[in-house]
Amino acid sequence: MVYYGTLGPACADMSTLRRMFRQGMSGIRLNLSHTNLEGSSDWILKYQTAASQEGILRPELLIDLQGPELRIGRMNIDLEWQDRQEVYMDSLPLPRHILPYLIEGQEILIDDGKILLKVMEHLSDEPGDIKCKVIRGGKVIQRKSIALPGITIPVPTLTDADKENLKSAKEYGVTGVMLPFVRNKKDLKNLREELHKNGADDIRIFAKLESLEGVEILPELLEEADEIVIARGDLGNSVDLWKLPVLQKEIARQCRTAGKPFMVVTQMLASMENRAVPTRAEVSDVFNAVLDGAESVMLTGETAVGRYPVEAIAYLIKTSEEALLYKSGKEDMIWD
Repeated sequence: MVYYGTLGPACADMSTLRRMFRQGMSGIRLNLSHTNLEGSSDWILKYQTAASQEGILRPELLIDLQGPELRIGRMNIDLEWQDRQEVYMDSLPLPRHILPYLIEGQEILIDDGKILLKVMEHLSDEPGDIKCKVIRGGKVIQRKSIALPGITIPVPTLTDADKENLKSAKEYGVTGVMLPFVRNKKDLKNLREELHKNGADDIRIFAKLESLEGVEILPELLEEADEIVIARGDLGNSVDLWKLPVLQKEIARQCRTAGKPFMVVTQMLASMENRAVPTRAEVSDVFNAVLDGAESVMLTGETAVGRYPVEAIAYLIKTSEEALLYKSGKEDMIWD
């Protein structure tokens, strides 16, 4: 098993990172939706130094690209929207190419579905002429994800920022690249070509399944990806939430059949962002992901911004180890 945390302000110090490694952490993810490799160089250096001090010579470092994911632009201040409030889209810095798709009745999911809007009026493709009703409110923060259920918007595989980061990936010790919202085999080929162009053929490609479009063409992705990522945040926005476990099970089944490693990620131990102990349901979720054959599991906000990053990684690893023990048929050892 491979165990990943996510690098962020909550764990970006030598002491915390060293304690996470001592718990058994294999590697870490850096989300480049909000920053770049150069701007994160201090964090990366601390991470690699902490690994070295714990006897780990080449720690896993995954970078999560922007890719074809839609995001809110930069904002001077956060917004706070209330349920049933009416808002106009000129209050948000949206990618202009999505505006024609904001027709009456279209739902808009923000921040992995935490916020839900419905378009009430579309007078033109100008943001100030598009009125929405807030169905599910909350705080709106810059660079958070946007999803339009049922809509596929043609955007390039890699952003200019992605290409710049890939140029220096080897220099910073990157071992894997996570591509969000993979839509087809061509997306993965484009990424592999970009890595080759930069002399980084040894960097592994992690294909993130975050839409039904990606799930439906999984068999062709299995040929190109080094590992499949069941990214349950946006994937859970693509279907009714109660159907998400079925999708997860089916993706796992196809990966096992093909002998392709897969990762499970998103809200594994979400309550540990604020609590020192996870819920029973979260522990069961981690346990079942490992039973289903996951090669790796990852924490995101729990270690990046949570109050208990060391404890969170410890629960992730200990729960996974119990699942592996159970799978091995040594049930009698569980109670030791």
